[in-house]
Order: sequence, then C-alpha cells, then structure tokens
Amino acid sequence: MEAITKTLIRRLIDKGIGNMIIPALLRDIINIIGNNQVQDIKELNGRIQSLGWNDFELDEYTFQLIIANLEIHGLDVCDNLIYR
Repeated sequence: MEAITKTLIRRLIDKGIGNMIIPALLRDIINIIGNNQVQDIKELNGRIQSLGWNDFELDEYTFQLIIANLEIHGLDVCDNLIYR
C-alpha cells in the first residue's frame, strides 16, 4: 500500500471514521465528485452530510489525499478498495 493511501486511511481514522466504514465514505465522496455535484469543499461537506455523514467534515488536506489516491490508482481504487 502506497504512502498516500496509508496517510489517507490514517487521516480518516483520526477524524473518527471507523476502519470498516472508510470504503463507504470514500465511495460517497467519489460519487459526489464524479457527478460534478460540488463547486468547493464547503459544498462537498454539505453533500456528504446530506448523505448521513453528519459527524464528518472533510478538510482540504484530506480532500487532496483522496484526489491524489484516485490519480495514482484510477479505477483500481474503485474496483478493489471502495466497493468491497
């Protein structure tokens, strides 16, 4: 596992996201981003919270880790990590 992926997972755990639900959160974030439903991080947080992630707030650093992880892994991340 690459350093970016490890850092992302560690960051999400530190933000209170349980290891077992990280894939669901990432799936939701990726779907929101992929559907071009947001213009900025504040709007993205609103969409995430509207999906039931009320206790989670995405910060810019974690968002950039998600984007970097997607750029490195592309669809492989979606097929092998997100949808398990």
